[in-house]
Amino acid sequence: MLTIVPFESKYAQSFKELNLAWITEYFKVEDKDKELLENCEASIIKKGGYIFISLWNNEPVGCFTLLKQTEEEFELGKMAVSKAHQGLRIGQHMLTFAIDFSKKRNWKKIVLYSSTKLDTALHIYKKFGFKEVELEKNLIYIRSDIKMELTL
Repeated sequence: MLTIVPFESKYAQSFKELNLAWITEYFKVEDKDKELLENCEASIIKKGGYIFISLWNNEPVGCFTLLKQTEEEFELGKMAVSKAHQGLRIGQHMLTFAIDFSKKRNWKKIVLYSSTKLDTALHIYKKFGFKEVELEKNLIYIRSDIKMELTL
């Protein structure tokens, strides 16, 4: 059974491991990754953002963040599902949760940065209504080559 819960300190290591698994499979760990994963409470939550953990039978198997950009715009990031639990639609459940959470707070927009190497993720984002928008220059992540947004 899947449940999505707000971050607690006991999930910090799982949050880090889930993200490092997919990042190192496809890319290199970058400085911003280290900042967000090494001290997630200070770098995300204390800056007005949110971290959620997906539990499968009480085991952390997925996660995502909503990073505050403005009062009405948040960035979806650090979305990961353990390899052993992929194919169970956990990512789609997390995305539904993120969108509903954002709408309840009357946010106007969710943005995300991704890579065209991540076909499955991009397909899911499009399925949920995210649209590709112009990518700005000098991005934090080298791997980001696509920006998408969802107007709520």
